[in-house]
Amino acid sequence: MIEDETESAQGHCRQLIYSVIFESDNRAGRVFNISLMVLIVLSTITVILESVASVRFEAPGLFNSLEWAFTILFTIEYALRFISLKKPLTYSRSFYGIVDFLAIIPAYLGLIFAGTGFLLTFRVLRLLRVFRILKLVEYVSEAQMLKRALAASRRKVSVFLFTIALSVLIIAALMYVIEGEENGFVSIPTSMYWTIVTLTTVGYGDIAPQT
Repeated sequence: MIEDETESAQGHCRQLIYSVIFESDNRAGRVFNISLMVLIVLSTITVILESVASVRFEAPGLFNSLEWAFTILFTIEYALRFISLKKPLTYSRSFYGIVDFLAIIPAYLGLIFAGTGFLLTFRVLRLLRVFRILKLVEYVSEAQMLKRALAASRRKVSVFLFTIALSVLIIAALMYVIEGEENGFVSIPTSMYWTIVTLTTVGYGDIAPQT
């Protein structure tokens, strides 16, 4: 009898956690998911700011503390998702399960390997959950229309991309031969870089023809 009541209480608790974390139709679930979005944005901003040397120098310990605070919160959330599901392994192999895992593992890898902090930007992928929260069903038909248009134009797009790639390669090879290493075109890949930024923009000016 006591075991039945315990199992019933555990089942109720699991269902409650599931409704809050995975559903956004109720108030608690909506608040949780919106709060999660805010944390993801703040965490991503923290990683971006930490990459700026001058900002990192002003507050050397702040970013580390914030990062571990976000990591602990996301780890708890990840654990709760496992607890609330009857088949947690199915979730762990899903797209969102993998993204959620990538959101926390870089911080722990950083304790063993250096230079893994930039992987924390994977957390921004978790913002894809906003589509589920906001229930953007009305955009599905437009997305399907765009998908059909792209599928119908795939041959034209392929020919265009092939022409651009061929042009870049030919122009890069010519610039490498004409300008040479003494003028900054030290290799064909470098010449391809110049060709791409010249074709797509006004050029950065770091590499320019001299002859």
